[in-house]
Amino acid sequence: MLMLPSRRTGKLPVLIVLHQERSSSGRVGQMLIDKGFPLDIRRPVLGDLLPETMAGHSGAVIFGGPMSANDPDPFVKAEIDWIGVPLKENKPYLGICLGAQMMIRHLGGSVGPDKDGLTEIGWYPLRPTEHGRLLTHWPKMVYHFHREGFDVPHGVQLLAEGDAYPNQAIRYGENAWGLQFHAELTRAMMQRWVVHGEHRFIMPNAQQGREHLEGRMIFDAPLKEWLWNFLDIVFDRPAASEGKSKPVRKPALQTG
Repeated sequence: MLMLPSRRTGKLPVLIVLHQERSSSGRVGQMLIDKGFPLDIRRPVLGDLLPETMAGHSGAVIFGGPMSANDPDPFVKAEIDWIGVPLKENKPYLGICLGAQMMIRHLGGSVGPDKDGLTEIGWYPLRPTEHGRLLTHWPKMVYHFHREGFDVPHGVQLLAEGDAYPNQAIRYGENAWGLQFHAELTRAMMQRWVVHGEHRFIMPNAQQGREHLEGRMIFDAPLKEWLWNFLDIVFDRPAASEGKSKPVRKPALQTG
């Protein structure tokens, strides 16, 4: 499929990989559109094919989902293998939760639950590493919805840490990134997750639904601002590497 650049900005689309019929790219998609990137949304779990080359795309984002990177489903293995395409071509890649775990599996690392069965479902502290502090100003609290984490194989740089799951943000090479947490949720998305995920709130270390929504009122604004700037780091690295100074803009997006 021939992908055309935006008529307004000349930017090629970002490939968006989702894992459920009603899944959304949330704020990530909204912000990429606001930055001038069209979106090419595909759902391999429903039979959509992934491109053989990234020549027609500015980069790719693989989002989370209820499945595990260890599942035997053919589409899971196909996505894990496909990650080699943006890595080989040195195109921007961002993995969020499952997408980060898939990249770790592609690189030969391990994905699995905490040894004590702890989850991270709700708001939890985030601490940047020395490498991370040099990159961006990270939010102090971030939102999670997972019961598996990943290790950090050779060649992967740890950028931020947490408590129950210590590996929270990673970088591989110049253009591949992974986040264990979710910065992409709009208000409507979080409300759906709280309703449909209520059965998970009895799991060890999980927070109750009211804590998810109350935490959003306190912690969401800095998380939203961080995501806006982080997407510039991921998808606009040429300007950054040339030492060009870019003004920091606040997200001019709908509330949510």
